[in-house]
Order: sequence, then C-alpha cells, then structure tokens
Amino acid sequence: MRIDLSGKRAIVTGSTHGIGFAAAVGLAEAGAHVVINGRGQAGVDDALKRFKARVPGAKVEGIAADLATKAGADAFVAKAGDADILVNNLGIFEPKAFVDISDEDWTRFFETNVLSGIRMARHYFPKMVAKNWGRIVFVSSESALNIPPEMIHYGMTKTAQLAVARGLAKTARGTGVTVNSVLPGPTKSEGVEVFFKQMAEKQGIPEAEAEKGFMEKNRPSSIIARAAAVEEVANMIVYVCSPQASATTGAALRVDGGLIDTIA
Repeated sequence: MRIDLSGKRAIVTGSTHGIGFAAAVGLAEAGAHVVINGRGQAGVDDALKRFKARVPGAKVEGIAADLATKAGADAFVAKAGDADILVNNLGIFEPKAFVDISDEDWTRFFETNVLSGIRMARHYFPKMVAKNWGRIVFVSSESALNIPPEMIHYGMTKTAQLAVARGLAKTARGTGVTVNSVLPGPTKSEGVEVFFKQMAEKQGIPEAEAEKGFMEKNRPSSIIARAAAVEEVANMIVYVCSPQASATTGAALRVDGGLIDTIA
C-alpha cells in the first residue's frame, strides 16, 4: 500500500515537537502540503528548519498562534487557508493530585486539549463536507479510557475528545469526510525522553533501564513493555488521513502498545 496525499493540504496543530511534528513529517513524506503550528514564532521557525532538513523539498509552512484561545484560533484560520486534513494534536499534561487541581487548571486543560480542536473542526468541517472529502483526527490518549489518578483533569479532556470525534463523524454521515481519534500510549516525545533521562540520572542507572522500570511499575499492562516512538504513532495518523482509510470513521484507534486490557 502506497499512501499518496499529493494535492492535499494538511494542518497539524501543536506540531513543533513530538507526535505532532512526526505526523506533519509523515504527511509531507506522503506528498501533502503541511501547515505546522506552535504558540511562539521562534519555536515555529526552529521546527521549520528541522522539518526541511528531514523532508527536503517539502511543501511546508508554519503559523504561530495559541489555539487554546479564541483569538489565537481566529488568527490562525485567517492565515492558514483551506485544509483537506486536520490533525488536532495540541495538548498539555501534568501530574497533579485531584484536590490540588484548581478551577483555573480545569479550564486551562479544557481550553487547550478540547476547545482548540473544536474550534478548528468548527471552521474546517463545513468546508470539507462541501467538497465531499476530508479527514479530521483528534490525537487523544489511552488515558481517555484508562483514566490516570495522578492527572484526572488530563484524562477527562482525552475522553471528551472521543465524544466530540464520534459525534462529528455521525454528523458527516454519508459524505466523504471521516473523523477519528488516535489513542497513543506512553510515547517517547521530547518531554518524556527528558523524564526518563532525569529518572536514570537520579537512580544512577542507564536510561533504557529507567524506561523499563517505569513501564513495569506504572504501565504494567503494556504488551510491548516500552514507550512507543513518535513515528509509530504518526504512522497511524498518516494512514487514517489517507484515501485508503475511507471506511474508517467514528473510531478510536489505539496505538497504546496493548496497554488497555480489552480486545475491542
């Protein structure tokens, strides 16, 4: 199977690093014109340099905007133009005891992880339906189903994304527009790699051993018994954005290494 996205324009939010950056690279490698996004111009400029080094000749542009705010989202869509593919990847997380999560924390997480994707979908979804082709992907998490007690506010937002994606898929019934969620498990983004490195230094052990210990203690149901690479998650995102995935919609597609202990 060869995925060809030539002639398609893809927007990936929160894509200067991690899964978002890997997904944007994968879409560009398949021929799409990609728009990457970050909150600050310096971060976007740095990501563009790394992007062009990874995919020479790629059609790529970057727009700095904070999509966790309505003003930022409005500014972004005013510059971004049309899109055939929308990957709602923007998200934040932080371990925090439930009793310490303030009203402001709940609002910040909902605005960033949920409303940012809703704002983008609200703008691009009608245009996709009018063209009778489009792909919308919400990058959720295994935490949507396996709510982490150490960050309940994060889990709540990831479950909310599943509800939005499923409902939007139903709204697109009978059209060429699909809407899906992708659920990564623990993934070695830059932030997680720093976490493993710090853990290894603190314990005086190799980084690989620290990762293994974390998975055994904190994610014991993982079948692959390791964190995924960002590219492994990006591969699923690229596939579900492809013409070949036309019969996949309203789905919660797991790239969790078998962590969620259910068959369906």
